[in-house]
Amino acid sequence: MLKRILLCTSAVFSICLSAKANAGAVNKKPIKDTTVVSTIYPSYNTSPKAPDMTGMGNTAVQQAAHIKLGWNIGNTMEAPGGETGWGNPLITENYIKFVKRSGFNAIRIPCAWDQYADKKSAKIQDAWLNRVKQVVGYCVKNDMYVLLNIHWDGGWLENNCTPAKKDSVNARQKAFWEQIATAMRDFDEHLMFASANEPNTNDAAQMAVLLSYHQTFVDAVRATGGRNTYRVLIVQGPGTDIPKTNKLMYTLPTDPVADRLMVEVHYYSPFNFCLLQKDESWGRMFYYWGSGHHSSSDPSRNPTYGEEAEVKSAFQLMKTKFVDKGIPVLMGEYGAYRRTAPKDLAAHNDAVDYWIKFTTRQAIANGLKPFFWDIGIAIDRRNNKVLDQRTINAIIAGAN
Repeated sequence: MLKRILLCTSAVFSICLSAKANAGAVNKKPIKDTTVVSTIYPSYNTSPKAPDMTGMGNTAVQQAAHIKLGWNIGNTMEAPGGETGWGNPLITENYIKFVKRSGFNAIRIPCAWDQYADKKSAKIQDAWLNRVKQVVGYCVKNDMYVLLNIHWDGGWLENNCTPAKKDSVNARQKAFWEQIATAMRDFDEHLMFASANEPNTNDAAQMAVLLSYHQTFVDAVRATGGRNTYRVLIVQGPGTDIPKTNKLMYTLPTDPVADRLMVEVHYYSPFNFCLLQKDESWGRMFYYWGSGHHSSSDPSRNPTYGEEAEVKSAFQLMKTKFVDKGIPVLMGEYGAYRRTAPKDLAAHNDAVDYWIKFTTRQAIANGLKPFFWDIGIAIDRRNNKVLDQRTINAIIAGAN
């Protein structure tokens, strides 16, 4: 099965194994956590530097203005079992160069850390930190903006936005980001950090917990100093879901540096068209989408919700809530993908092209910065060639 395309967005298809919360003792100081026996980890902010604004002049709004089109390196650095664990090759600088030549100037690197960390101390393996730093370096060297996150990562944060887990998750969030931020500190403003991926958050109480995780992230990164004092940081709305973000996200973390925060949401709607992999009791797969792209010969697969008006409405919510207030929004993942089953294959392929073009165009028109999700389906990472030129053309056409 293709992982995370059709699409194991981490909150939807949990194809990774859930990691258990860590146990053990480092300094015997307990966390107030009624569910998980855990400990406060040692501080990894062992070499803080004085603030350094060299190469860090962009505010979040200025940074967003430089980002034109983004590309995800999916199913790779976040894969259980290692970088090649889901069948993709190691990332090379030539691949980054090819993505740039294909029309993109920003890269999102979904990244796992927990599987490379000691379960008692939360110490991340130096070899992994160095490898991630190498890949980030490929991007920065080639004048690509790069977003580095903590992805689903076994769900230790994303599945635990609850008061019971708040203290233990915050402890791990702090330990990880002190290490990540220190290792990547010398990169200039091309590098941005993102707190999480798709945090499972459904109400105001969980949103308050998620905000504490984002606050820990901001505090940990800023405390390492140097260029991290001014680095643009990205926090995720609840589930990176636009309606939930509009409903629940009324405040951002406190940041000692003004105007350096962005918000991230994702967009795969209608789900039946973008991600659903088989018919379910609650709904059927859609193969067609958008005005002029329904099928007369296969009408049962036409959409029943989620067409152009919904796209416009959703993106307008983010424009009003954040963009118009000087808070940039990254659409950190989005996409629709071609299938082989449709009876009216020509209409299906035209509909996929139209969804990609329309959604990209509407995102940009509302100030959202789009990052297309790819796992090696549209661009061949082994041979650095385009496998789905129609998808690339649709993205570029939407941007233009």
